[in-house]
Amino acid sequence: MTNLMLSWQQATLLAIACGVAGVTLVHAGQVSAAWRWATHVGPFLREAGVVVGLYALWQLAGNLATGGFHAAIAHAWQIWNSERTLRLPSELDVQRLLLPHPLLSEFANLYYAIMHFGMLIAMLIWLFARHRDGYPAVRNAMAASTAICLLISFIPVAPPRLLSGAGIADLAAQYGESVYGAVGSTAGTDQLSAMPSVHVAWSVLVAWAVISRARGRWRWLILLHPAATVFVVVATGNHFWADAIVAVVIDAAVISTQSLVVRYLRRPARVVPQAAEPASPEPASPAASSSSRTLARWAGASTPPSGTASRRPRLTRSER
Repeated sequence: MTNLMLSWQQATLLAIACGVAGVTLVHAGQVSAAWRWATHVGPFLREAGVVVGLYALWQLAGNLATGGFHAAIAHAWQIWNSERTLRLPSELDVQRLLLPHPLLSEFANLYYAIMHFGMLIAMLIWLFARHRDGYPAVRNAMAASTAICLLISFIPVAPPRLLSGAGIADLAAQYGESVYGAVGSTAGTDQLSAMPSVHVAWSVLVAWAVISRARGRWRWLILLHPAATVFVVVATGNHFWADAIVAVVIDAAVISTQSLVVRYLRRPARVVPQAAEPASPEPASPAASSSSRTLARWAGASTPPSGTASRRPRLTRSER
């Protein structure tokens, strides 16, 4: 099968080209009325550059996973044994559902190869064109969850199909549909970075975006995509159950954190009531000095109101 996945070098060049073209078109549309159409195309290309750039980072992180083949196999056996301890269904039992059916097996391999990125791009285009106000939140959640997945993937973990004693077949290799090169090859995505499953992480984000932005009962059908993705990545021998579980937990944490941050930023500003200053007393006579009024106000002393100031007592003849 022809490898339809871009290498990180190819994706990087495509991201740069989209970004530069997008910024250029936006600028041209702002300075010239003849290029007004560019203000609609430019932002799309700019955002496409961001998405392809994240894809390039994912590919690069897979090739930079450290520890080597033997460490990846050891980590994979630890996950396998932990799943058996927790009594999770065996990945081998799931794969046996596909093995007798060549057509379903080939479809599963094709779904694994192209649908994770294809559905993500389709969702982002729909969101950018129809629900532009909701696009930044989804894009930011995708960037954050992908970054966390990339950090975890630096710890090498082999897929279950590479565990020689587990009995799990390399379903894609059997039908010549594998998107991977030989172990240790830098062609395509490194197969020693199985934890967590970016396929599952992106499929959950696609479902969340559609359900939270679309209207109508049909939007719930998008849940079939993450369900199918989990089944496919396990049945083809490319991921453990744990890879999918960790991906879902990462998405949930990112979406919840983003929701709390947005709620905090939208919280109305708290108005602190200010103590009312006492009314400025009128001077007892036009000759009262400004310094006396200031001192009285600061000390909180009251002065007789205007027109009621105490008169100086008249002196008697003997007191004169």
